Amino acid sequence: MINERTEYRSGPKIIQFFNGLGFNDTYGQGFPSRWMFTDERLSKINGTPQIDECIRRTFAPINFVGRMGELDQLLSDFNQYLAFDKWRIERQGADLHFRKLDRVEIQEPPSHKQREDDFLRRDFSDVRFDGLGLEPSVVAVLEERVKEIERCYSSGSPLAVILLAGSTLEGVLLGVATSHPKEFNCASSAPKDQSGKVRPFQSWTLNNFVDVSRELKIIEHDTHKFSHALRDFRNYIHPFEQLASGFSPREHTAKICLQVLKAAFHDLRQNVSRLRA
Repeated sequence: MINERTEYRSGPKIIQFFNGLGFNDTYGQGFPSRWMFTDERLSKINGTPQIDECIRRTFAPINFVGRMGELDQLLSDFNQYLAFDKWRIERQGADLHFRKLDRVEIQEPPSHKQREDDFLRRDFSDVRFDGLGLEPSVVAVLEERVKEIERCYSSGSPLAVILLAGSTLEGVLLGVATSHPKEFNCASSAPKDQSGKVRPFQSWTLNNFVDVSRELKIIEHDTHKFSHALRDFRNYIHPFEQLASGFSPREHTAKICLQVLKAAFHDLRQNVSRLRA
């Protein structure tokens, strides 16, 4: 939760996080793995008032503005563990409260199928590309691509949907990254070469663009979560690679990919302005 799920925290950010809880560490050569360092620091504050503050900082609602649904899901997942100590953390507006339980109470989180169904029910019928900072000529191409993808889906061509949706999303995110190079290159999840230098955008994969966009909070949690099939689209371009991966395109997979593409456009229109702030 601390290192990855609530926020991707690099080594320096983890140092900063725990120094806010009373430690006085510095980041430098010899820093252990993030997991090891976090586990060690948690063991030192477990059972003290600092552990309460640690939990509050981890799930601070101010860090989830516009993403309260994601925060509530993270709290639900975390409460599965707290329940065995007869505790629960609850969000009331912008405040978090600990509640002592009389007995172990486990609230089952929504199944993956329920979450997927909820995602597919979201309405993204009004797909527009204004506000993304793209050239009008590029926007015209995007509009035609979306129409073609929808025709492929209606005609029962799932592989065509996946390939077109993947390449279209990659092109859009490349365009956004090109307009905001500093933000994308400074992201901790930006891909690096063996020397530690960030790779040029032309060498990024769709997976790289999606992960950095999520880190920059310009695409939402659900869009990122259900983009797995779309992010692997290049594996299916060549027949032998598709054969090796054992991938068999289905209508349902194509439906998710089309929804991810539309959701990404929606998220970008809502959030890309924050990169200009």
